[in-house]
Formats: sequence, structure tokens, C-alpha cells
Amino acid sequence: MANIKQLIKIIPDANRIIFSENIEHKYLSDTLGRKTGKASALVFPSTTEEVSAVLRFAHKNNIPVTPRGAGTNLVGSTIPHDGSIILDLSLMNHILEIDKENFTALVEPGVILEDFQKHVESLGLFYPPDPGEKRASIGGNISTNAGGMRAVKYGVTRDYVMGLELVLADGTIIQTGSKNRKDTTGLDLKDIVIGSEGTLAVITKCLLKLIGKPEKSLSLLLSFDSLKSGIETVPVILKANLNPTAVEFIERKVVKLGEDFLHLQFPDPDAAAYLLLTFDGSADEIESAIGRLKKVVSDRAKKITVLDNTELSQNVWRIRGCLVKAVEAVSEQEPLDIVVPISKVDAFVNYVNQLESESKMQMISFGHAGDGNVHLCVVRGDRSEETWEKELHENLEKLYAEAHNLGGLISGEHGLGISKRDFFFRETAPENVQLMNQIKLAFDPKKLLNTNISYVK
Repeated sequence: MANIKQLIKIIPDANRIIFSENIEHKYLSDTLGRKTGKASALVFPSTTEEVSAVLRFAHKNNIPVTPRGAGTNLVGSTIPHDGSIILDLSLMNHILEIDKENFTALVEPGVILEDFQKHVESLGLFYPPDPGEKRASIGGNISTNAGGMRAVKYGVTRDYVMGLELVLADGTIIQTGSKNRKDTTGLDLKDIVIGSEGTLAVITKCLLKLIGKPEKSLSLLLSFDSLKSGIETVPVILKANLNPTAVEFIERKVVKLGEDFLHLQFPDPDAAAYLLLTFDGSADEIESAIGRLKKVVSDRAKKITVLDNTELSQNVWRIRGCLVKAVEAVSEQEPLDIVVPISKVDAFVNYVNQLESESKMQMISFGHAGDGNVHLCVVRGDRSEETWEKELHENLEKLYAEAHNLGGLISGEHGLGISKRDFFFRETAPENVQLMNQIKLAFDPKKLLNTNISYVK
């Protein structure tokens, strides 16, 4: 293997290259920080050309490469292989163009979602993808095809990616997609890369679709006497064609964790569970939708609270947004994002509650009821490391098996990473895995890009 310090010729700025003995722990892990890898170098490229040069060096010398964005992932997607080069793209964080006439934005992958959304909204435009972690990078969102709370109305990240500049494992730079709204000109290479978790190519520019900013947005909180009655109300709302922006379900016991974590208060603390909905559009559209909603749920919901007070609405959504961190503050936990058909959410949550009772392991459910994405925190409590690992694995096998039986999948938006690798192979047909590996080899013949995760064998 070549002397890794030859990278200094590519990244001559000493502040933008760190070698193994001096790499901070956070760069060797994910946001949970519990699993750690090893790396020979950490580099911070600032241009596509530098990314290309680093990958050419790695390819020539057979050195694995781990691309990295903001490091907010929950499944170990940024944990490096032994001896790999960590390619941190956080310095490539510029908004390069806002094209108001074509409703597009060209950005670098290190741009932070929250900052980008604020910028485009200040221009009267709107970028709908809304994953829970607002400090994630756009490149990371694309690499996991992040979804979020607004997916029920607007779709997921894939629906807003029009083009990508990519650097392949050997350093080749390619352009995919365009500003055109239609394209049947050959295979859609950008769609193959979206959601591939850095295993196929490194994203260096992102061409994103924008829409007009909605005139108004308003949230409501529906209270229920049981989680079951709340979940059973979701298909009723969807069938009424009310077109909500978000439909979230939360149990009261989960809300309490968020309240304690942020020192804030939810309305109607006597409820057992809630549905949190948002509507956006014109004032007339929202008023009409809320009026119809009240008729649809009047005999189901215990109480309907219109969150027309800005501070109250923000506090409720802050509590919803902090739930994983709130659980993490109390105990180590394994965060899951299982997705099932919408009609099966009730059945799956019932199974989770049954398994919690049988296993005596706390399991906290909440999530995107409108698209079947159940977020689940499996809580360690006071278990020893050995007991925790054993019982966690046993329960994960049961949870993923039940999701599979219901026609669901092991991940809706977090990705697979290291954490779900074994379960992916168990639940996915060998023919599918073989085809995925053939695609991997077409992009990365030496298997150097993030090969410790996902579908790569």
C-alpha cells in the first residue's frame, strides 16, 4: 500500500487532512457513537476536483473510502473500514444557483437541510423533504433517500432530485439528470445512486426541484383514549381526501419523554395517544380541510386542538422532533424505522406492544402514520452489555420478521448501514442481492466505496 501521507500532495492544507492517530472519535462513528471503525486518514475536500484526485489515489492503491456528510445517520453508514480514507464533504457547503424560472437549485452536498430550506423560503420557494434531523446534509439526505413528516403529501427526497454530479470510485466525474422535467433518455443513473448510502459514487453537486411556497401552514392535535383508536383513524382521514401535509402518531408515554427532555408541555395531557396533523396551502384550502376533518373524526377523537398559536405549534413539533434524542437521554436504545403498508400500521403497532409485554423490553412507537413508517426505540434499560446484545438481537429478529410478514421493509428512511446488514440479507431474495452486487461492481469494480455496509457481500 502506498504511503497514505502522499495525500498531502492532493490536500496540501494541513487543516484539511488528519491522519489516523489524530482523528476524533466522532468521525469514526455515526450520531449514536457506539460503534467505531478505524481509518488511516480523514480528508476535507473543497472541490469536485479534489474529491476526484483522492478517489484516484485510493483506487490506484486499493484503499477503501468512506464518504461522510454531517454524520447524523443512525445505522452506522459512516463507520469506516480499517485503513480507509474518510471523505468528509462538509466544506462543500455552498448554494451555487437558485433558478427561479425553472424552479431548481444547484447545491453542494455539504449544504445543511435546515439552512437550505430557510434560504429558499426567503425567496418564496419551497423544498418539501422534511426528515426529523434538520441538521443533516443534503448529500446525506440523498444518499439515504430521506423521507420525513411531509412525505405523505409531497413524497421523499428522490422526488426532488433532478440531477447529480458524481465522482466514481476511480475518480471519473460524470453528470446525471438535468433541469428537464421529463427524461426517458437511457437509464436514470441518478435514481440508482439515490439511496445507495455512498456505495456507488460520491455526490459532489445536487440539482434539486423546488416548488412555490405554500401561503399558510396550520397544525392540529387529535387526542385519543387509546393508540389503537388513533391508528384506526388514519385511513379514515386519508380516504376522505383531505390531503394533509403530515400525519404523525405518538403515544402519551412517548410525549412525556419529550416534555421532560425539553421542559415543554403538550396540550391535553390526559390523552393516551395523539395524531399530529398539518395542512398547508391557501387559507381557504386549509379552512375547508379542517372543517371536513372535524366532521370525519368527531366520533373518534377525544379532543381536537387547533394549534393556531405559533409558539404552541412550534413547541408541539419540537417535542415530536426530539423523541429519539429524548429516549437516548434516558437510556441507550436501538432506533428503528420499519415501514409497513398503511393498512398494516395498526397490526404492527399491536404486535410491538405485545412483544414489549412478553419480552419485558421497553419499546416506544411513534412515526409517520400517513405513509406507514413506524419509528421504534427499543430501550436497553438496566441490562448488562451481554444481556442487552442477546435480547436486542432476539427482539429485532422478531420485529423484522413480523414487518416482513405484513409486507413491510426493515427501513423506510434511515438506510441499512452496518446495523441492518444481516437482517437485509435474511429478508431479501438472493436474486435481488445478486443484481444489486452486479450494479455495485459496474460502478465500483474494486469494491472500495463504503463496502462494509448495505447490500455488498
